[in-house]
Amino acid sequence: MINVNDPDYVLEEELTLLGLYLASWTEKDVPGFRAWKNHRFEILDTLAEKGYLQSSRGAKSVYITPEGLTKAKELKEKYAKTAGL
Repeated sequence: MINVNDPDYVLEEELTLLGLYLASWTEKDVPGFRAWKNHRFEILDTLAEKGYLQSSRGAKSVYITPEGLTKAKELKEKYAKTAGL
C-alpha cells in the first residue's frame, strides 16, 4: 500500500512532476504542456488527484495543468537552490 506521507514517496512525487515539466513540449495550435507517461502510474495518479496533471486512459502523454506548471516551476527553483545552481 502506498503511504503518500512517506518522505520517499513525497520526494519521488516532486521529482516526477519536475521531470515531466523539464521534458515537456508544446504543440502548435494546442495550448499547454504535454509530457510522456514514463513514470510510475501511482505517482501520476496522485499528481492528477492534486490537479497537477490531466490525462485520458488511452493517451501515452499527460497534460500539465496550469497548477502543475506553477508547482513544477516552484520545485525547479527549490532543487536548483539545493544544488547550488
